[in-house]
Amino acid sequence: MEQISGAAPTLVYILIAGAFATGIWRVLGVVFAGNVREDSEIFRWVRAVATALIAGIIARLILFPSGALALAPLWLRIGAAGTGFAIAMKGKRWAFVGILAAEIVLIGGWLVAV
Repeated sequence: MEQISGAAPTLVYILIAGAFATGIWRVLGVVFAGNVREDSEIFRWVRAVATALIAGIIARLILFPSGALALAPLWLRIGAAGTGFAIAMKGKRWAFVGILAAEIVLIGGWLVAV
């Protein structure tokens, strides 16, 4: 029990530091968002950068997984991502539905393959 209580100050520090580091950017985003039009060049650039970052993270998870995801074969990871993407695009671009579909394919395929 002493290990948990000894780790508590460290966890609190991490939470505060993380909230402070991201909170500044969120506040600045709210302040400046009112001045940026959706069809402006800067807004399109920010959207493109955010999309590229997400695509990179997904590619890394598919090609170089870690943890339990590494146990799933490559074909299953690619199939789950493709299924999730196709359903998300078909379903009025609802990301949640696509993510849920990808999870179902990944978990179901892993249970069948193993």
